[in-house]
Amino acid sequence: MKLLYTLGLKAYKTAITLAAPFNEKARLMQQGRVRQFERLQEALAGNQAPLVWFHCASLGEFEQGRPVMEAFREAFPKYKILLTFFSPSGYEVRKNYTGADYIFYLPLDSAANARRFLSITKPKLAVFVKYEFWHYYMQELEYRQIPVLSVSAIFRAEQVYFKGYGDFYRNILRRFTHIYTQNKPSLELLQGIHISKASIAGDTRFDRVLQTAASVKTIPLVEAFAAGKLVFMIGSSWPADLDALLPLIQKYQQSIKFIIAPHEVNEASINAVMQSLGKGAVRFSNTTEADAAKYNVLVIDNIGMLSSLYSYGTYAYIGGAFGKGLHNTLEAAVFGLPLFFGPTYDKFQEAKDLVALGCAFPVNNAEELLQAFEQVHATPGLRQSITNKEKEYVQEQAGATAKIMADVKQLLK
Repeated sequence: MKLLYTLGLKAYKTAITLAAPFNEKARLMQQGRVRQFERLQEALAGNQAPLVWFHCASLGEFEQGRPVMEAFREAFPKYKILLTFFSPSGYEVRKNYTGADYIFYLPLDSAANARRFLSITKPKLAVFVKYEFWHYYMQELEYRQIPVLSVSAIFRAEQVYFKGYGDFYRNILRRFTHIYTQNKPSLELLQGIHISKASIAGDTRFDRVLQTAASVKTIPLVEAFAAGKLVFMIGSSWPADLDALLPLIQKYQQSIKFIIAPHEVNEASINAVMQSLGKGAVRFSNTTEADAAKYNVLVIDNIGMLSSLYSYGTYAYIGGAFGKGLHNTLEAAVFGLPLFFGPTYDKFQEAKDLVALGCAFPVNNAEELLQAFEQVHATPGLRQSITNKEKEYVQEQAGATAKIMADVKQLLK
């Protein structure tokens, strides 16, 4: 199994190299790793402060790890924070994040890379967020007796760790000093493979969205666009989501304002969204506060404001669940918005919880979406009831960061 793992990593590296001339994501991954050890060494030259290393696969994991990073900074101001990403969708968006002192791509997992990386960085503690269980890095961390934590981890029975042939991958998990799971089923799966250094802390995203809601940014152009009307917020949408949404938009756009934040914001994607909407829609970058109220649909063509946009919403549709999986529902749930999304949501505990509470409505097609929306929209008092239950749920689930930090303080005494 170890041989297959190593060969798989080499094949992945080759695939990135071959795809780089034709694929932007592959190109960014390749460019970001050019001279990375030299650049890392230059950045850390002369640093005498102790260092903690946080690793996130991508942007979603960063948002989960961010509350812990910021709590760590407050509790240990003398430490430097190194933040690494595997994917460009995390690194390119957060490469200027001021909460970390050093931000880099993670060198691809290999014995040589793990040794060199840890020889340069010399972390006192490593924190891996949710996923990203790398064999050689974990092996080298254990060899150097560097404590390593997994936070906001979530597991499913179909994963390789819990299969009869998964012992190689189970050994990766066994090297963690402690694993903090999001929920009880994940903890029970770990206990079932005799991993006892684990406990339930919860999902740090609840702490993050509460922080965001408490310091939400005012966006004057969006306020002007809303013009006091109800707002249906559409976050992280894909083409399949818009196919389901178009009948609803066409029916209600005279009485409800729609804000669409596509998951991909390149020109081709934005132009495709605009073409599907026709008249009455405008790009964020193509209007002003004076003119915004004239339009019925506002298309966001930038990155970074989605979490604040939800604060203007009355309802929200979260994209991704007609494809590989649902995007972040909590950014909208913290504001108490009735939620709608596609059918692929079973991997997301918070989505299942919100459906069970009657605060979120999964749909299979445009007809079901229209019916679900009209039921909420037309039922007196239902929207307020959903808001109350949703906000209470988010508050009850918060606190994972405090639990993790209590243990971190003991580790680094």
